[in-house]
Amino acid sequence: MTVQRIDVTHPADLSAADVARWGELRDRTAPVANPFMSPEFCRAVGSVRPGARVAVVRQNGEPAGFFPFERGRWGRGRAIGLGVSDCQGAVMRPGVTLDPHALLRASALSVWEFNHLEGGQDLFLPFATGRFASPVVELADGYAAYETRLRAGSRTFLKSARAQERRLAREVGPLRFVFDDRNPAVLHTLMAWKSAQYRRTGRRDRFAQEWISGLVRTLAGTDAPGCAGLLSVLYAGERPVAAHFGLRSRTVLSYWFPAYDRDFATFSPGRLLVLRVIAAAADAGIVLLDLGRGDAPYKDSLKTGDLTVHEGAVVLRARPGAALHWLSREPSGAVRRFVRERPRLKTAAVRTLHSVGRIRDRDRDRDRDR
Repeated sequence: MTVQRIDVTHPADLSAADVARWGELRDRTAPVANPFMSPEFCRAVGSVRPGARVAVVRQNGEPAGFFPFERGRWGRGRAIGLGVSDCQGAVMRPGVTLDPHALLRASALSVWEFNHLEGGQDLFLPFATGRFASPVVELADGYAAYETRLRAGSRTFLKSARAQERRLAREVGPLRFVFDDRNPAVLHTLMAWKSAQYRRTGRRDRFAQEWISGLVRTLAGTDAPGCAGLLSVLYAGERPVAAHFGLRSRTVLSYWFPAYDRDFATFSPGRLLVLRVIAAAADAGIVLLDLGRGDAPYKDSLKTGDLTVHEGAVVLRARPGAALHWLSREPSGAVRRFVRERPRLKTAAVRTLHSVGRIRDRDRDRDRDR
């Protein structure tokens, strides 16, 4: 007879045996393993988010599954790192039978919200309210095979990038690409570029939130097989012109925070960078580069396919936190779904965000000049 117990602990308090078991289960159930589902990512979030917890499902005393989450007031729960994590769910041994509501009760949660639930998460998929494409670049056959495919499908993209590379080298200086750059000053520069991009496009500046900037700095020093921080930088002469910080496992690279120096915008440095990253990733044994959920023309040009991610929530309706979740999330969620399903409204919304960003920058410059 199988005896099942659920223990809840802070990520930092997981035993070495639990961490090893988590990694083994993930390797067994997901050969192409996203680093956001690793114990290292969970522990990094735990260092900056006080509500981070892990429910450890034990059968006959042995760990059989791990459910990372964050717990807020009134038991309102969310996926670990929600807001920046691109892959969410639980890591369970095949064949484990679990009631999701019982899991929430054991975790002292009223609700558990997700927005990047990976495919195959049968425990939570019945509670999904939306599904989205997450474009990917498949590299199992190597970069040469990928470039051949890119030339056939996006010849103009690649031809333009090569011309911009030559022009940048000629006008600024020789190009140098570092796939794994350990310079903290460049990471700081990248974060400043990205903050400016968020403001310019009317979006909330993620790096203005201390927990996110702290999380990135923590992950920059993480170097485990299942999750390692990776800073990639394109230099022209001695000056960084574009950079990306992401996470990699043995087989997956998540393209997370790319940005570039606006002084070099006419050279399309972001495009040059991503092509260098793809080539280096293939050489490093990466078989899948995850470009992340969201619309962008460069993703459409580069991708070879799409994964499917889901958003939604598991709710215990008798709990007060569940009512708070509905009041705070459902109306805005309905509006977002309404806009997404109507391309004209979506285009107008993006245009409005850009206008707001320009107004913010103008007002900030005016205040600085006073």
